Amino acid sequence: MNNIFYEMIFKRKSFHIFRNVGDESIGEDELNEIQNAYSEFTPLNPEIKTAVRIVPEKQTNCKRGGEYCILLYSEKKDGYLQNIGYLGEQLDLYLVSRNIGTLWFGIGKTKEEPFEDMEFVIMFSIRKISDGSKYRKDMFKSKRKSAREIWKGEQIPGVTDIVRFAPSACNSQPWLVKNDGELLVYRYRKPGKRGIMPADKVLFYNRIDIGIFICFMDLCLEHNGIGFEKTLYSDADDVELVLNAKYRLCR
Repeated sequence: MNNIFYEMIFKRKSFHIFRNVGDESIGEDELNEIQNAYSEFTPLNPEIKTAVRIVPEKQTNCKRGGEYCILLYSEKKDGYLQNIGYLGEQLDLYLVSRNIGTLWFGIGKTKEEPFEDMEFVIMFSIRKISDGSKYRKDMFKSKRKSAREIWKGEQIPGVTDIVRFAPSACNSQPWLVKNDGELLVYRYRKPGKRGIMPADKVLFYNRIDIGIFICFMDLCLEHNGIGFEKTLYSDADDVELVLNAKYRLCR
């Protein structure tokens, strides 16, 4: 994975509304580059077919001041939501590297038809950011769970302290890592806690979130020169802790 993605972790922010970000537009060449870049990203599961389509924001229900929305489509197969989260976060970080601001818009709807045999999953709202000061200046001031809340066992400097800044729906941060010689990554749902998300959507979004988190984990391990073998697991249960990935570290 591109090391520039790791660097963009510290810069990215969610633009909940695009305001005072400059007057530049995203050009046709850039739109084509986004499509081409997406085709080169590493999927979590290469057996799941995905695609992106870019439409003007006004063709969706997103009204956040963005110029375009990127619609993410996928086949519905086991692990497709984690796969979309993993690919979508690479897209997020790529766009930041091009000074294009992003917002994962979870409640997005579009009039676009299903694409081939794939269905719409989620969208980004995007806009060119000509004022660099609008990006995050100090990631560590972001509101996130502490390392000890999301990581049990020996911590890994440069990994434990960074992965906790992965974005998630409603900042729910639905993950827990256990280090018992191997890293076990769980989707975690605290009983009775769902924030403002509709109850019937929590599982949907949190599976996307865990894909985003696994993307952060891979980037951090690679950046710190820690080799790994990753095993993925089916997330079929709606219980408090569900194992999604296991990392055997090679140092």
